[in-house]
Amino acid sequence: MKPPPKDSLDMDAITLNAGSRTQAPKRIDWKLALAALGCIALLALPLAVESPSHQNVLILILMAAQLGVAWNILGGYAGQVSLGHAAFFGIGAYTSTMLLLTYGVNPWLGALSGGVVSVLIGTVIGWPTFRLKGHYFTMATIAIAELIQILFNNWEPAGAAVGLTIPMDKQGIATLIFSSKLPYYYLALGLLAISLAVNYWISRSHLGYYFRAIKDEPDAARSLGVSLTRYKLVALGFSSFLAALGGSLYAQKELYIDPNSVLHTGLSIKMALVSILGGVGTLFGPVVGAAALTLIEEGSRIAFGGTGRGTDLIVYAVIIIAIAVYKPSGLMGWGKEVVASLLRRGNKGEPK
Repeated sequence: MKPPPKDSLDMDAITLNAGSRTQAPKRIDWKLALAALGCIALLALPLAVESPSHQNVLILILMAAQLGVAWNILGGYAGQVSLGHAAFFGIGAYTSTMLLLTYGVNPWLGALSGGVVSVLIGTVIGWPTFRLKGHYFTMATIAIAELIQILFNNWEPAGAAVGLTIPMDKQGIATLIFSSKLPYYYLALGLLAISLAVNYWISRSHLGYYFRAIKDEPDAARSLGVSLTRYKLVALGFSSFLAALGGSLYAQKELYIDPNSVLHTGLSIKMALVSILGGVGTLFGPVVGAAALTLIEEGSRIAFGGTGRGTDLIVYAVIIIAIAVYKPSGLMGWGKEVVASLLRRGNKGEPK
């Protein structure tokens, strides 16, 4: 019996390969699918929550997440732990509010102006303080934030300790003043999405690699020609600009600001803790941390009421100690460990 011709064998091989290619199952990008489902859920969530108080809790979670994402650029990626970020939040709030009340500037333009002012002040502050290392830098940020709070407490054009009130004479998207909570939810969600997009771009660009090099191996980065101070200032610029936008949105939502509400040290600690709790240097860590921390915070206020003033600071301290001792990688790191453990158990149980 003669063997089949070589050409027919080649054709059969091509047919089999083509068939195997067409029959190969497509892999599902679970991260993309989960992100899409998350976006749909967040867009539809306020429609299912009719209570204004519950909608306000959702807004607080989104705003806390946005501030944590802003802080994460400097503290997570670049490794510069700042506990004075409330200064940029407050500068954004005061700039947009003062421009609106004094010159009638549109809040959209006022928010951008507040971001620019925060970047300029951050550059002036960062140039000398970035020469400090470790906890010395952290203490310097606390001191500068306290000085800025004292300044606004005594600055009469900014309302001093009394604060500033935004009138509700004009409502709508142009003035960012609304009678219901729903528009503020979508504004906070949009700002969070922008902040996450900036974080994602930074993490994938050369800036992200430089920031991580500065955080992990500063001496090696310097020996390769990376200007540590320059790129720390770049990280601070992005971080302060986004934090200022969050401050402007807060001012429009509350229609009242004073130094104690937008410049206090507890707010700076919360920005850092949101990122630390969720997972420092991760994209969605601050979002997870904001949800957990805000729910704990609101729960403690409901449980203790007016008698539990200062309970939030105690909660912050306990969480910081617990994370430092047990889970330095935060909730995101813990979640990845749980998923990996479940997958390993599943693989062991499969028949060979």
